[in-house]
Amino acid sequence: MACPFSVVVAIDFGTTSSGYAFSFTQDSEAIHMMKRWEGGDPGVANQKSPTCLLLTPDLRFHSFGFAARDFYHDLDPEEARHWLYFDKFKMKIHSTSDLTMETELEAVNGRRVRAIEVFAHALHFFREHALKEVKDQSSSVLEGEEIRWVITVPAVWRQPAKQFMREAAYLAGLVSPDCPEQLLIALEPEAASIYCRKLRLHQVIDLSMQPITNGLDLDGSRPFDSSFRQAREQLRRSRHSRTFLVESGTGELWSELQTGDRYIVADCGGGTVDLTVHQIEQPQGTLKELYKASGGPYGAVGVDLAFEAMLCQIFGEDFIQSFKAKRPAAWVDLTIAFEARKRTAAPGRANALNISLPFSFIDYYKRHRGQSVEAALRRSNMNIVKWSSQGMLRLTQEAMTELFQPTIVNIVKHIEELMVKPEVCGVRFLFLVGGFAESPMLQKAVQKALGRTCRIIIPHDVGLTILKGAVLFGLDPTVVRVRRCPLTYGVGVLNRFVEGRHPRDKLLIKDGREWCTDILDRFVSVDQSVALGEVVRRSYTPARLGQRKIIINIYCSITDDVTYISDPGVRKCGTITLDLPEPLPLPGAVGGAGGGGGGGGPERREIRATMQFGDTEIKVTAVDVMSNRCVRASIDFLSN
Repeated sequence: MACPFSVVVAIDFGTTSSGYAFSFTQDSEAIHMMKRWEGGDPGVANQKSPTCLLLTPDLRFHSFGFAARDFYHDLDPEEARHWLYFDKFKMKIHSTSDLTMETELEAVNGRRVRAIEVFAHALHFFREHALKEVKDQSSSVLEGEEIRWVITVPAVWRQPAKQFMREAAYLAGLVSPDCPEQLLIALEPEAASIYCRKLRLHQVIDLSMQPITNGLDLDGSRPFDSSFRQAREQLRRSRHSRTFLVESGTGELWSELQTGDRYIVADCGGGTVDLTVHQIEQPQGTLKELYKASGGPYGAVGVDLAFEAMLCQIFGEDFIQSFKAKRPAAWVDLTIAFEARKRTAAPGRANALNISLPFSFIDYYKRHRGQSVEAALRRSNMNIVKWSSQGMLRLTQEAMTELFQPTIVNIVKHIEELMVKPEVCGVRFLFLVGGFAESPMLQKAVQKALGRTCRIIIPHDVGLTILKGAVLFGLDPTVVRVRRCPLTYGVGVLNRFVEGRHPRDKLLIKDGREWCTDILDRFVSVDQSVALGEVVRRSYTPARLGQRKIIINIYCSITDDVTYISDPGVRKCGTITLDLPEPLPLPGAVGGAGGGGGGGGPERREIRATMQFGDTEIKVTAVDVMSNRCVRASIDFLSN
């Protein structure tokens, strides 16, 4: 495939952590991971940076990642209240039902900024970093248009959210809106899947090998642990090398898969859990999506929220809210301390996990409530959380299990529900990827629930799987050949009124003709297979002379049994705008619109619109039939 780009840069913009990687199209087998970050946490692999952003009190960009976290932490508490610190802000895009360019995010200190600007700042930061590093590694001078950018988003995100990411990239100067094809939006579990099919056996841990009896491994927990130790060692080694080599064909794991074998990728990230079902097509190795992406907001952040709820239960919600507002940097410290311990939580651990409370927390509580933190713990009757004299909260194994449980149960339930769907039944492989898949708590729960029914496979560099897959997707976006529609899409139209079939309240009489209004003209149906490049064509004519634009409302529904746009569950989700060019004067026609005989006159202009649904984003193009000219056509999901 001729690639006009000389380098592909992928940005994995995560809820908890983010990173980028790149590859030169000349040497596409090598994927380069980004440089080390300044100020990383000791003992943590800093292939990715925490997704935190700091703006100055006058709303200018200050820093991102570890640098933002450390600088914010070192500010004087009085001063810190004026700075805007954002973290885990990606979740807001998933949870906002009416996302627009005006949607706002709240910083830790309570000040609000347009979300699109926060995202643009972060993407611009990545752009600068990546460009500098690509230039360091490449001898030739790179022009901006030689780079193809890929940004990853959860597959369960709706169209407005995907468009939001694209708009943020335009605002950040990654690419110009005039060259939209220079930016690809990749779906996270899909990227992971593209990478997984290149894996070799020594690059994965297979959790399903170990026999389990009544929920315990045969000899205590040895096999489980030894594969973990191996994995940890492997991770340690791969950390030092920043260039990964991928197989040119498909990896050996697939030699065990026959054509037509299906597998699930469960992408467990910070914010969402995203499930995709793929079938590999041999010999070309392309992928086919078998069931629409599913999942939901059940990422690792759920465990953080449970911890916060536990603190509210012990110290009172009003106190926690007030502490957050008055000591924002100390609050961030506490969340970081919890995050670090959360990563070490493992099932079957005998000893408690210690989380040190910042001194200002202890002090602030005493001043506010006139009693000690220790007294609060005793009064709360929370037997699973103890206090140690060194100023630590001691979370027992039961406490940790309780914090993880709701999120993990949701994830397992989701995978189980997916596995009984007819299209998915009999799946033999489950790939567990994403940052949260590093958690032994999650691994163990998935192994216990599903280890008997399919092989559970975890790539060694599980937190970077999506990033590497996104680079591969940028090198060849045609690798996913068939996708499934997440929703039913259509537009509202008028049809001839048929007595007895159409309800009377939909009757509209226009120029003596009887029409039925509000009919949904379907483009695609939910869960329909759509091949790459497959299109839906429709023709539209302007309602009146001299009209400069045709604006068409798009409706969507999560089910397919809808007839009218007024049916329950149907909502307006976007608009298509088609420009009407000035009609070209027809040779020999006098006065244009006059007699209606002048070569048909301009009264019936026809614009033929073509919509593409097989991509990660919906696209529309249009042609003015009379002049055969392309006209400006845009599809907008953000300004409803």
